[in-house]
Parts: sequence; C-alpha cells; structure tokens
Amino acid sequence: MLIANPKATSTSRQVRDLLVRTFSGDLDLELAETEHRNHATELARRAADERFDVVVALGGDGTVNEVVNGLLAEGPDAGLPALAVLPCGSANVFARALGLPNDPVRATRLILDALRAGRHRSVGLGRADERYFTFCAGIGLDAEVVHAVERLRNSGSRAKPTLYVRAALRQFFSVSDRRRPAITLERPGLPALEDLFMAIVSNTSPWTYLGSRPVFPSPKSDFNAGLDVFGTRDLAAATTLKLLAQMLFPLADTVRGRHTVNVHDAPEVTLVASRPIAFQLDGDYLGERDHIEFRSVPKAIRIVI
Repeated sequence: MLIANPKATSTSRQVRDLLVRTFSGDLDLELAETEHRNHATELARRAADERFDVVVALGGDGTVNEVVNGLLAEGPDAGLPALAVLPCGSANVFARALGLPNDPVRATRLILDALRAGRHRSVGLGRADERYFTFCAGIGLDAEVVHAVERLRNSGSRAKPTLYVRAALRQFFSVSDRRRPAITLERPGLPALEDLFMAIVSNTSPWTYLGSRPVFPSPKSDFNAGLDVFGTRDLAAATTLKLLAQMLFPLADTVRGRHTVNVHDAPEVTLVASRPIAFQLDGDYLGERDHIEFRSVPKAIRIVI
C-alpha cells in the first residue's frame, strides 16, 4: 500500500503520479490518498490488519508519524508490514536520518533496489504516552514555534525555513514566558531535574533542519540507543544564542552550558509541568500537556532501506 499525502509540501501531482507509476511497475500496488488528519493512521492500520508486505509513506514527517502509529496500533510485531519512506515534506527529518536522499525520485530508486534485494533495517522508536514518534518530541518553546508555524501555514504561508525563523523570533521575544520555568524531568531512581523552560526528547540526531543545515541539541542520539533529552533552565537571549551556535556548529558530542541539562540513552523519562505547556511530536503540534511519559521502544519497526 502506498499512502500519499496530496498536500505534501515539496511534491507536485505530476511527481506523485510518476512515483506511483514507477512503483506499479515492480509491485502489486494499492494507492491510498489521505483526506484528513489521522487518515494515514487509519489506512496503515488496515494495511497491518490485511497483512500487506510493505507500506510506503509518501509525504512529510507528519504523514510518516501517522503511518507508524497505524502500523503499531497493536504494538511491534515481526509480522507487520515493513515501512518505506518517500520524503515529500518541508524537512523530512526521519528520512534523512535514515540516510535517504532528500528527494523522492532518488529515494524511490534506493527503495526499489532494497525491495528487490529484500533489505530491511529494524530501528527503535520513542513513545510519548500512547503515541509513537520517529525522531523527536518537544515541550515548551520548540512546540510553541511548531504551533505558530501551523497557524501561519493554515492561513496560506509556505513552509520555508524563513517562516520557521520568523515564527521562532516572534515567539521568543514577544510571546513565550521566559521568566517562569515550569518543567521537571524525572527518571526512575535518579534525582529530578527541575526548573526547565523547554525540553527536547530525541530518538535520533539531528533534531531538525534549518534548510539544508542539521540542528543537533543531542548529537549522540541514535536509533539503536535509548532516548536523549536536552533541556535548558535559561532562555535569556545571550544564553540561547550560545546554545544555538553549538547546535548548528557542534564541536563536541554534547551541547554544554551552565544552565543546560543533557540525558543520554535513557529507557524512559517523564516530563511534568506546573502548568499546561505546548507539546509537539515529530513536528506536529498536539496541544498543551502537563504530564508526559516517554519510553524507548527498541527495534520497533522494519524499514526498507
């Protein structure tokens, strides 16, 4: 089953039709286009129930996340369809972290080669409460920016790097509460880490891309390890610029600073907030939360690569 998001940012109808024809030449293919939010989850769940061999997600990170949650609706299982990803969004973080080119036509060639050779790779995922994520989750400022960008896109703006930069600057200087830290990070058997303004939970690295440049809050994060967390207790402009410089131009395997918190390879963590805080998962805004349990799920899904 090829699940296609017709509203994917970077792919025209002509390119989508070309990709479908290319796959149809090698595969017994069923094409399903999404019509609303979470439709990809419903389609992927049907593909799992009907024992398809492979599900191809044609879209951005949001489409991939929905497909993953549909495939894993009953939990990981060796008999589930394998997942192939054709990157057609604005960032395509998961596909690029897997080593796929950021171009659906080139990615199609690699995936068809892998299907012919029977190549698969099992990767670990993260889980936030009952929802899986492929590369990151965030609570605080980054989720607020995601929410702001979604509102701008819904009003007609295109998903360009400049849109994210503008939204981030406005959120940082005019909207976000940078005086009252609300987040506490809890880990089993360890002291709580309190007074965080934001926290990014990573399942792989990078966290995101600014155009073609990767951004690394947790450079050691890896699909084959547990979860990494980056947090900060200070959102002053000077401190934030220093942290961003390290993320964009990493010179070490950890973003360092007097007010930073770093956790590596954790099987589980919990984020608790003293008030509802913005929450995002794989670049999709999911509302405000005050308590989220995160867990690493090793070898959760097979990827065609």
